[in-house]
Amino acid sequence: MKPCARWLAPLTTLLAQSSLCLAEPATDENNGPIPQYKFGDPIPVSCLNRSIETGEHMADAEGRLQYVPFPTCNETGRPLELYFGVEREINCTIDFISDPFFHLLEFYIHNDAPLTCRIPSRPLTPTRYTDPTTLQGVMGSESTAFIPLIVALSGILQLSHLHIANNLNVLLHAAPRRTAPGVVDAATAYSVSPATRNLRVAIGDALPLMFSVRWYPNAGLPSGWQGVGGHLTFSTLVYCLLSAGASAAVCIVYFRGVDLPRRLKRHGRDRVGLLGIGSGAGANGAQRSGGGYGYGYGVGGSGGGGPMGNGVGAGWGYSGTGKID
Repeated sequence: MKPCARWLAPLTTLLAQSSLCLAEPATDENNGPIPQYKFGDPIPVSCLNRSIETGEHMADAEGRLQYVPFPTCNETGRPLELYFGVEREINCTIDFISDPFFHLLEFYIHNDAPLTCRIPSRPLTPTRYTDPTTLQGVMGSESTAFIPLIVALSGILQLSHLHIANNLNVLLHAAPRRTAPGVVDAATAYSVSPATRNLRVAIGDALPLMFSVRWYPNAGLPSGWQGVGGHLTFSTLVYCLLSAGASAAVCIVYFRGVDLPRRLKRHGRDRVGLLGIGSGAGANGAQRSGGGYGYGYGVGGSGGGGPMGNGVGAGWGYSGTGKID
């Protein structure tokens, strides 16, 4: 075997084994591979079932909390769904506000009982949270299979109707890709601008909800606050430089295209006024040139009228400050 082949074959085998280890998904001792979200996978939203009389949560016969799907959206014909890693605006119009649902909205807005929802941290599989032997706590294994999504719905209560802030921000954090790819780590939602962007609704009306969804690749929350005035930022500096450059360009164009030709034209007229061409009268004729007087010499011819005749001559003169009659 050639010397190169002696170390090339073991190296190729090692690389192949390493790639298999990296490609192998995480596994569970009991249920096999643990599912992971892929980009764009739907994430269903379900909410805690509450009593319309008291707003208290409802439980089943075994004491587990009852969750029901989010109300159906007219736009999709399905309950509300988020999409893993996808930032978008989602419209969900609830077609009809029934009397029980209206009373629940009163609880949510008055904060007597929050709109408590949840989303699966990983794609749902029947064996992950329905096995009776793995139940722990009041929610069973669902306490780790789902992520809480508390919706802070704002509004104003009235005797006959409600004002609901129906524009909501939804923030979701994915677990770090190097440790737990395709896993939802945390989520929250809240109304924005409740005083200016709200909708009047009553029993029997439709309720359009607008969700602005944003994702973060880890548990950290990036800082976007720059203060309120008085702070020099990079964007402000760039804006000032661009404004100064644009102003300088406008000034140069105006000077070269308008002001400079006007000055040259005025200067040319002044120079022409310094030199002039005129005619002399007689032997010593007075020459008028531009704005001054000149003197020239002419050659006169005898005429029939006597010893004094008419003469024609050419001369030049300096344009002074004399008065032009």
